[in-house]
This record gives sequence, structure tokens and C-alpha cells, in this order.
Amino acid sequence: MLPTEFSCLLGLLATAGLAWNPYPALEQSFRDLTPVTWDPMEQFKAFQIQYNKSYPDPAEQKRRLEIFVDNLAWAQQLTKEHGGMAQFGVTQFSDLTEKEFRQLYRPAQPSCSDPRPKTGGHPRLQRPQTHSCDWRKAGVLSPVRDQENCNSCWAFAAVSNVEALWAIRYQQNFELSVQEVLDCHRCGRGCEGGYIWDAFTTIVNQSGLAEEKDYPYKAQLSHNGCQKKKKQAWIHDYFMLPRKENYMAQYLTEKGPITVNINSRLLQNYKTGVIRPRHDCDPQYLDHYVLLVGFGRIHNFTYWILKNSWGSSWGEKGYFRLHRGSNACGINKYPITARLEGGHAPRCPR
Repeated sequence: MLPTEFSCLLGLLATAGLAWNPYPALEQSFRDLTPVTWDPMEQFKAFQIQYNKSYPDPAEQKRRLEIFVDNLAWAQQLTKEHGGMAQFGVTQFSDLTEKEFRQLYRPAQPSCSDPRPKTGGHPRLQRPQTHSCDWRKAGVLSPVRDQENCNSCWAFAAVSNVEALWAIRYQQNFELSVQEVLDCHRCGRGCEGGYIWDAFTTIVNQSGLAEEKDYPYKAQLSHNGCQKKKKQAWIHDYFMLPRKENYMAQYLTEKGPITVNINSRLLQNYKTGVIRPRHDCDPQYLDHYVLLVGFGRIHNFTYWILKNSWGSSWGEKGYFRLHRGSNACGINKYPITARLEGGHAPRCPR
């Protein structure tokens, strides 16, 4: 039975300071990262200014400061546990308790798509697996967008998948309409959350997608409902890959980016580096869809590169990295991708 806790985190995450190269050299050591230190009171004042935070009375101000300090301590602990391989710090959610943060997730309703993603007939892969792949370097990925106050990560991930595959196979770059998926979704739930296969089913049923400029994102359902616009890209089908990270990496290298579903708990305070969960990212609790766009290696440490939908000011210019080879945060449970026919698929840049 598939879990019903699928939904999306609100998309207003951002981070303060700490620039990071989104295309790090593979030999770079994360131990070069600067240690993070805080003066809690000064950081809280800066946090309130940056995120326009205000509270109704002094008691609530005091309570939020205490929560903020607790979150800073947790971020410091996570940074320490990662041994210089990742940094965690202040985000939009730094004044929320873990319970409050979890309440931002709203369980999706049961899927209305039938059948569920196909799992058979996986393509045979010919090319030997490499140590690295980064589709960002090929110029086939659309800019990182922000889902805002809408549980629409499922739609963003699916649309980003189609955009990338279309650019790879047909050498045409389009920023496609996420709003069309929300408005024309057969379940009609829009920002209430959804499943990736519902997004792909909508794209198939709509015979493709319009461009973003013709059908812009509103972070809510359009008052006029599903609108007819000129289609610029389409798909033939979608399917689920084997739940094996080596196969996922080889498919990514040969065919292009794929969507995955993960537990987003450790993204709350993420700043930069590679997340390597221990016991703090349940691989069975999946609540956020993202696009898997590459992988890399530093010495014997391997990682995935993922595109988020929380804006380019979050994480590593809108991207983040997650340990590869350990089913980190449930990444190999639902690897799903659209299928396009024809065209030419060049090798993924290393």
C-alpha cells in the first residue's frame, strides 16, 4: 500500500549569507567549509528583518526567540555530525518547533490516477556508469522556481522532468506551465498536494503543456479553471524505475533527470554541502518531490544532486546534495520519469 503522507512543504525557504558554488570541483574537500558560529540575539534580530517576522506580544516574541535558539543549537549539532561535509543554519522556519514545521505538511488525498506508474519494461542501459554526472552543465534545466505558499512540489518536479527531457532529446528549451498542471489536474486539488503520477497523467491527458509565459504560475487555482493554451512540449508515457541507486545513476547518465520522492526533514535548516542522514530522516515518511539531476564523488564519498522548488536563494542556488548509496531520506522508493520518443540523448556532462 502506498503511503498517503505525500504532500509538499511550503516554498518560502530561504537562507541568509554563505554563498556556495553550485558546481563544486569533485576533488574539493568539504573540510574547507567555514565553521558556523552565532550570537543568538543578533541572529534573531537579523532573522526578523530578513523574513519580515513580527509577533503579537512580548510573550510570543520571547517564545519564538527560545525556539529560534533551539533550532540554532540543532543546526550546529547537525553541522558537527556532518564533520565538515555540510552546513545547517538559519532559514524561514527557524522560529518554528519541529511539530509546527511538520504541520506545514498536509497529507495528500488518495491518488485518482489509474493505473499507477508502470514498473516493467525498463530500458537496457548501454553506457558504463561514470563517477559523475551533472545535467546543469548541459544547459538543459530551467531556472529554479519557487512554489511559494502552495503544496505544488509534485507539479514542479514533473514539469521540470519534462522540460529537461525535451531539451535533451530535441534541443529545445522551454519553461513550461506548472499552473496548467494545477488547474487541469483531474483530481482538482491544486495546492492541496498531489502525487507525481497524477501530474504526469494530467500532462498526458492535456496532450502536453503550454509555456510558462502563456500560462503563468499563480500559487493557487485559477478562477477561470483549466484554460486552453498552445502546447509546446508533450510526453508519451511515464514509468517507475527499479528501486536501485546504481540503476538510477546509470539511467540518469544515459537518459536524463528523474523525479524522486524524499523525506524533507533535514532540508529545514540546510545551507550547503552533502546531507548524510543517520537516524533523523525516516526513509518511509516521504513528503516532498524533487528532480534528480546528477551525482558526484569526492574521494570515496558519493552524493546525489537535486533540484528543489523553493527558489534560487535556498540551499546551493536552489539545489542540494544528498548522500548516495544508502537510500538517504527514501530517495530510491519512487524514482519516476516521463518517457519521450525519438530525438537524441547526449551524454551527461561530468
